Amino acid sequence: MEAKNKNLWVFIETNEDGTPKNVGIELLTPGRDLATKQGGALVGVVIGSKVDPTVKEVEAHGADQIIVVDGPEFAHYTTDAYTAVMYQLIEKYGPTTILIGATTEGRDMGPRLSCRLKTGLTADCTGLDIDEASGNVAWTRPAFGGNLMATILCPDHRPQIGTVRPGVFKKTPGDPAHKAEVIKEDISIPADQIRTKVLEVIKDDGGESVDLEGADIIVSGGRGMGSAEAFSEVRELADALGGVVGASRAAVESGWIGHAHQVGQTGKTVGPKMYVACGISGAIQHLAGMSGSDCIVAINKDPDAPIFEVADFGIVGNVHEVLPMLAAAIKKIKG
Repeated sequence: MEAKNKNLWVFIETNEDGTPKNVGIELLTPGRDLATKQGGALVGVVIGSKVDPTVKEVEAHGADQIIVVDGPEFAHYTTDAYTAVMYQLIEKYGPTTILIGATTEGRDMGPRLSCRLKTGLTADCTGLDIDEASGNVAWTRPAFGGNLMATILCPDHRPQIGTVRPGVFKKTPGDPAHKAEVIKEDISIPADQIRTKVLEVIKDDGGESVDLEGADIIVSGGRGMGSAEAFSEVRELADALGGVVGASRAAVESGWIGHAHQVGQTGKTVGPKMYVACGISGAIQHLAGMSGSDCIVAINKDPDAPIFEVADFGIVGNVHEVLPMLAAAIKKIKG
């Protein structure tokens, strides 16, 4: 399809209580920059049930317009309903670019939407910009198993669509005084067109829950920790700092810690204020998930480890000696 304007859309995921998920609010930050460079408006698209709290949050975070579809059939995400609504909205308004979070929902809806629109989709992006020569969005993502970063353009079809990993961009403080034009669209999807439905929501009490994407401080352990028992040293430092525990893929695949803690290309993408890498060599697959951290501290016995190339502070030493010393020093400072 042809774009009808130069507007950029950000799909805003919502929770069951009508509040927004972090990834959509995060994407309003690069969305603002890209929309300005494209010469269009920044538009938040909100689909859900009783979504007034989300609308207020999107408005406060700088959207020029907010398109809202509110109905009971959208309380839980379903592929059929959400894809149908987004397709109708895109056909009507014709944006040039759409940003979607690379979450379970976004990774499900994005490809379905791009097929219906006969346009491309760049998945799992970790960087966004505008190509000056063509004016197209320059989507950057890991390629070839994470061994290099590729920049992809979509010059021929519109809208340009990309899914972006949560945690890559920062959620900025909102401005309650900012006002946006709110457009409410009355769209309903017949029940017989929604082939799946949520029968029951079961809380996962059996598995460990960890909020890596929302953490300000993350202490991660890698292959250099040597064993599951050694992760107690990582936990001790994380507790002393008031942070959470992360891990590299090697540590997770060794069975030393659960997948919920994994940071990297096949795990979570994070951007904390401080990231402490313990016994992590710094392979590009891991760097893709944490290089956006404000401050990176690396602890490794190999002075030539790639992690030191991105670290702000480095300690060359045995993690089993360094971690207890750091934890003890921090506890002493805190009294």
